[in-house]
Amino acid sequence: MNREELGSLVEAGVLLTSRALEAGWPRRTLFRRLEAEGWGRVRAGAWAEPGARIDRLMQLKATQLLHPRFVVGHSSAAHLWQIETLDAEQRAGLEFIDPELGFRQSVTGIRVHRVPLAEADVVEHQGLRVTDVPRTLADLLRTGPRDNAVVAVESALGYRRVGGARRSPLTAPAAVAVALEAPLRGATRARTWLGLVDRGSGSPAETVARLHMHDARLHPETQAEVHPRAGPRRHLDFLFRAEGLAVEIEGYAYHGTREAHRRDVSRFNQILQCPEVRRLLRFTAEDVFHRPMWMITEIRTALTTLARCS
Repeated sequence: MNREELGSLVEAGVLLTSRALEAGWPRRTLFRRLEAEGWGRVRAGAWAEPGARIDRLMQLKATQLLHPRFVVGHSSAAHLWQIETLDAEQRAGLEFIDPELGFRQSVTGIRVHRVPLAEADVVEHQGLRVTDVPRTLADLLRTGPRDNAVVAVESALGYRRVGGARRSPLTAPAAVAVALEAPLRGATRARTWLGLVDRGSGSPAETVARLHMHDARLHPETQAEVHPRAGPRRHLDFLFRAEGLAVEIEGYAYHGTREAHRRDVSRFNQILQCPEVRRLLRFTAEDVFHRPMWMITEIRTALTTLARCS
């Protein structure tokens, strides 16, 4: 059997060992040919064509070919929909739903959720069977953790720059609420978490910062409009209006040019010229994710000082 015949067994860029064996390839001969030609092992029983990049999308396709009843769900579905999550930074394993509820094997790097799934909640996307956006968000809310789920919902509801491209909103809060009506485990808690969602959030760091403040019983205005004495109106990430404390969260990206730095300095100078702002605190994403208690202490101290000076 020649190379072309082996290549004809490929589906979605993946060759299944089982298909090659069914086509008449002796096992030992097959593995020798795969090694000699440089096929890449995606996972047990699945191979990528020579030179192909074995990324998360290919791993998902290989797994779904090996287990056709699986539906991509949870964080893996969020990744395909370009929805930001916190566990994306932790290189979460692949997540699937088994709507037949029967899969109980342990597979390295794969988490299988055994939950009911209506066919209406499944769509074809990037060559895979995937939960649609509302169902994906509902599943993340039901399973938690809270911060990850709220980050995902707020990302899906807003305009975001993901993977270098600007992405439009993917769904509406009402659609997520409808997806949570199914009587599945965790639905009551999920509806409570949905109530914490703020559509104005501009980044995962902003979302997590607000949730930390919520837990500390601090409830600033979000995306608060303020008016510099000169120049256009501005919107602040957070504003404790009564005390005059503004809080801004800086993302991971470094602007990197003199012009960007100049705009940044000008923006914060204008904020400090707003009559609504008496003091400005700026925190990085690193502060939000790794030093949240310090951030909260700084905010509390500033609020106390401003209240005393009133």
